[in-house]
Amino acid sequence: MLWFFESFFPVVWIAFLLYWQIIKAVGTKTKTTQRLEPAASRILRALTFLIVIVLLSTTRIPLPWLYRQLWPSNLWSFCVGAAVTVAGLLFAVWARQHLGSNWSRAVTIKQGHELITTGPYAVVRHPIYTGILTGFLGTAIALSQVRGIIGFVLVLLVFWAKFRMEEEWMRSQFGDTYATYVHQTAALVPYLF
Repeated sequence: MLWFFESFFPVVWIAFLLYWQIIKAVGTKTKTTQRLEPAASRILRALTFLIVIVLLSTTRIPLPWLYRQLWPSNLWSFCVGAAVTVAGLLFAVWARQHLGSNWSRAVTIKQGHELITTGPYAVVRHPIYTGILTGFLGTAIALSQVRGIIGFVLVLLVFWAKFRMEEEWMRSQFGDTYATYVHQTAALVPYLF
């Protein structure tokens, strides 16, 4: 049974990443990009995700404080973390599917870009970020260690930078329509922020 607890999160995250890549490779065709964020921000984001993956997947980093327990690591924290992770990643998948051909890995403006405000986009303006952040939060809950919280914070910071750029571009692209959407719909956490 120990193998289940040790392999659950790596299997869930690998399945999510494979699905994300398969959709990109054979899934919905995306619209032609009109404006693309600078390469430097995309590279920084990729490097941060690589650091987070290493941080969460190994216990061999020679910094013992990373492995300090923040709360008891038990069946309760595992189950809560697993439920939060799966729910978050499923929410991100739903959002990406709903976005369809407007989706892009980087911040972009597409030709014929549409403002999507239905489905998960009626709940929050950035449901993919919300879902992935929730997945990392669930993983941190189950891990119960400092490194889980650091990983979550690093992902939050890179998404925050991406979010700010995306918000600016959407305001310039959709004007008052986007301003109304911002007023009606929370950015990342329903009814709060």
